[in-house]
Formats: sequence, structure tokens, C-alpha cells
Amino acid sequence: MSSRIFCIANQKGGVGKTTTTVNLAAGLARLGQRVLVVDLDPQGNATMGSGIDKRALESSVYDVLLETATVAEARRRADAAGYDLLPANRELAGAEVELVGLEHRNERLRRALAAARDDYDVVLIDCPPTLNLLTINGLVSAHGVIVPMQCEYFALEGLSDLVNTIRQIHANLNRDLQVIGLLRVMFDPRITLQQQVSDQLKAHFGDKVFDTVIPRNVRLAEAPSYGQPGVVFDPAAKGAQAYLEFARELVQRLATLK
Repeated sequence: MSSRIFCIANQKGGVGKTTTTVNLAAGLARLGQRVLVVDLDPQGNATMGSGIDKRALESSVYDVLLETATVAEARRRADAAGYDLLPANRELAGAEVELVGLEHRNERLRRALAAARDDYDVVLIDCPPTLNLLTINGLVSAHGVIVPMQCEYFALEGLSDLVNTIRQIHANLNRDLQVIGLLRVMFDPRITLQQQVSDQLKAHFGDKVFDTVIPRNVRLAEAPSYGQPGVVFDPAAKGAQAYLEFARELVQRLATLK
């Protein structure tokens, strides 16, 4: 069976997209899934957070998008976390400009991943917070979108923008694309507003809201500086346990998806 491909996306910055990507990947790997993480953000945070030095890359996702390297040639192994990574660095910022004039500019990543579809059960794409050619490449490649979001007032506004973007991509470029679910992250149940926004999300989106809630957790925040996902850095921490639970929930949800 070929891999399921998911974008971790939110047009709002600082909502824990990269934290979600690497910890979900590590959680899925612990459940026996073969996982590839694609770092589509020029900041390369998913790369560094997986223990790969972005300054010492021989090839990266940039080369894959420009078709000068294959996924198999550019991927690296995040040994401690148990998954493969298609790394990124600052070079990727230039890919935007270079892609504009190229054929199939929206489908470069999809075509590259198709060649590696039998190597993985799940591919997770960490998207930048802006809607640009890189994000569009991610969304065109994916079967679904996982949206990490904080339960704050402005988060709901950003969510409607993202849902509209997904609708447009679905209509024009990728008929397979759907919202898989919303993941509540950095959650503090003591804050009344967060609880209210959480209730609003469930009322509006129903079973599209994942049951798992990721708490605000210092150990998750510390982990990237050690080049590890929180699930590996401190498996007993509340945040790590929540991401493992989320990995289990996603595997169950995959079983029910067409």
C-alpha cells in the first residue's frame, strides 16, 4: 500500500506546527509506522529538531523541488527518532523564485514523493506559515491536512482563512485534499477563554476535532535545542505522552478513511 501524505499547516505562525510534525512522526515510528518528514520551511526547524545539521547538507528538499535530486538521494535518517527526513535550509527560500518560471511548479513535490510512495506508510509535511509556492506544493501533494491550533480568539480567524485556502486547492489542484482534523495544542485548561474556544471548535467542527489535546509543556519546548522530538527527549513528560496518544488516534482515524 502506498503512503498517506499529510500536511501540518496553519497560516498563523507560532502554533506548534514543527513541534507537532516531529513528535507525531516519532510517535508513529514507535507504533511501527514507516515515516518520512518533509521540511518545507526555509527556517529548517524540523531538520534541526530531528538532530540533522542544516548547515552540512549535501542535498535537501530544495534539490528535490528543482529535480536535481530524488527523495531517496536527499533524505537523511533521524536515528534517535526512528524516521526519515527530507531536510531544509535557507537555500529553500530561493526555490520560490526559481520555481515560478518552471513547468509543473505546483506539482514538483507530489511527483518526487510518488517515486518513494512504497517506502513509507505516512509522510508528514511541515509547511511554512505563509501561503506560498512551497505550501501549495505541500497541499497539492497531500491527502489531508492536520491543523494544530491554539485555543485563542484570533486562532479562529486564521482557521477560516486556512479552510478557504484548502477549499480552493481542493477545487483547482487536488481533489483528494481534505481536512483530517484540528489538533488543540499548547492547551491550558485553567484559562477560561481556551476552554470556551475549545468548546466552540467542537460545536462547529464536530468530529474533525481530534480527541487528543496537547498540553502546554516545558519539556516539549526544550527538546529541539537537543536535536530531538519531545517524544524521544523525555518520553515520560505530559506533552510527549499526549503526542503518543495523538499518534494512536491518527492511526485509528486512518483505518476509517477511504
